[in-house]
Order: sequence, then structure tokens, then C-alpha cells
Amino acid sequence: HKNFGVRTFQAEDEIAGIGAALGAAFGGSLAVTTTSGPGVALKSETIGLAVSLELPLLVVDIQRGGPSTGLPTKTEQADLLQAMYGRNGEAPVPVVAPRTPADCFDAALEAARIAITYRTPVFLLSDGYLANGSEPWRIPEVDQLPDLRTQFASGPNHTEADGSEVFWPYKRDPQTLARPWAVPGTPGLEHRIGGIEKQDGTGNISYDPANHELMVRTRQAKIDGISVPDIEVDDPSGEASTLVLGWGSTYGPITAAVRRLRTAGERIAQAHLRHLNPFPSNLGDVLGRYDKVVIPEMNLGQLATLIRAKYLVDARSYNQVNGMPFKAEQLATALKEAIHG
Repeated sequence: HKNFGVRTFQAEDEIAGIGAALGAAFGGSLAVTTTSGPGVALKSETIGLAVSLELPLLVVDIQRGGPSTGLPTKTEQADLLQAMYGRNGEAPVPVVAPRTPADCFDAALEAARIAITYRTPVFLLSDGYLANGSEPWRIPEVDQLPDLRTQFASGPNHTEADGSEVFWPYKRDPQTLARPWAVPGTPGLEHRIGGIEKQDGTGNISYDPANHELMVRTRQAKIDGISVPDIEVDDPSGEASTLVLGWGSTYGPITAAVRRLRTAGERIAQAHLRHLNPFPSNLGDVLGRYDKVVIPEMNLGQLATLIRAKYLVDARSYNQVNGMPFKAEQLATALKEAIHG
């Protein structure tokens, strides 16, 4: 990895790990820290700091059975709400979830694209089933990989009333709302950092109520405005009245179950989410096309809770939290009951 400019660091604990990663991000590198649910709890304050500093950072969470130490060698999808909301204050972060072992590569690139483009920490939610799985994977052509290069701040970006040129660390890109990424030591780009609220534009410490509301709403708008692909729906007949919606590693068993039902003559549609925050912009329209929406999850209904709250859809949960992945036959039975129930 040294030949490709990649540095690895084994920290003494979870907090040191993300602290070093955030320091690397401040220094101009795309930083990655890996953990599971209990580690996310320990890292949460520094993730909030990364939200405030608006620096690119990947947090890879290999979900396992919880709470606490729980089932360290078993799988679960119970960290979704933790990734979404597990910080103090309004601290929104994008969430991306791979569906298969091979998809972990593309999902990681997508998470990196979002982190760099929008200057934000990003969660990549895998789980024990994916982490211990394997499948054939075609090595991509290098020229087909996304370009993750970025432009660092190089000089002043604001003109004061007296005509002087200065650097504003929170002067935002009008399209992405991302702030400039200034590498420490660059002459003229000195600026204040830390977790205390900053003034819009200048980056000075500010206790002004109106400024705080502006910054909170701007950080939320930045995440809400992230460009993600539309969700694709597999509905061959176009006549299905039931949609099964999944995320993460449930893709394999859901796909196998749907295939069994269609072979048996049932009409059922399937869609699978990679982007969990923000959701694809067409998701509401997709959900509205079906009379029934069923969401299988290896938790007690966390995605279903988000879907119900945002889209006011009566999504039905089918849940399992025994540390094991779903079985295709098990899901096929449950989905058939949902179709005819």
C-alpha cells in the first residue's frame, strides 16, 4: 500500500482511531476508520466534530448483534438509526450500504465520492454476513473508476469591503454547499478549527442565534442536496401490487425469495436501497405505486420506521434478530402471506 500513498495506523482504541482519521482529513487526506456498533458509540463525539468541521471522513461499520458486546461474531442490521442519529445536536451524515461482498467495492467508492464532494463524514454500513462472505468479482478497468481527485483551496476567496483579499474557510460552493478544503501550512489559508459553532463564511467563533440556525440548516441542506441515483425497481409484469424493499445484505435472500414466488406465478416487485441518507429522490413515487410495501430487516424495523415517518407509507416489517441471515424459503413464505393477506 505504500506504493499507492496509503498509510495505515493501528490505534490503541476506538477514540484514538477516529481522532487520527479526522486529523488526517484536516491534513488533506481521505481518511477511513473501521469499527462495529460499540465502536461507533465511542466515536460519536468525534463524528460530530467532523460534521462541524465539514471534513471528508469514512466510517465503516461492520454491524453485529448488540447491544453492548452482544454477538461479536454474528450479523445484524441494528446500527441504522445509530448511524443516522447517534450524535448530539443536529448532526446529519450520509449513509451508504453495500448489498453483496462484491458490491462493497463500489459502495466504498460511492461513499468516498460523497465525502470528498460534499466535505462530510459518511457511514458505510456493512455487516458480519457481508464481511465474512465472498463471491466472484470482476476487477474493474482503472479508466472506468470514478475520479476522486479534488481541488484544494490555494488562495484567498473573498474580497473585504476595503478591497483586501482574504480566505473564508466557510465560503461555500453554491451547488454542493461544501466549504473549501484548506491544507494546513498553505500560506494565507490559516483559519480557526474546533467544535464551537463558526460564523458563516469567516469561520470565526459565533454565539449569534441567527448564525447558529443558519449553520444548522445549511449543514442539513448540504446532506439533503446530495445527488444520488434513482432507485431501480424490478417489476417484470408491471402489475404487482406488493413491493418488497430491502437494504444491505438482505439483497441475496430477498432476491432468491422473489424469484421463487415469481416461478410459482406470484406478482411481486423488488427494490433495494444503497443510499439510506439521503434517500433517492424518486423513492416516494415508487412507494406510492404499490398497495403493500414489505421491508425485511435484521433488526426490529429501523428502515421501516424511517420510511413510515418520511413518506407516510404503511410499510410492513418482517424482522429477525437471531444473529443469522434470512433464508430464502423463510422470506418467500412471509412475502406470500403479505401478498394475499
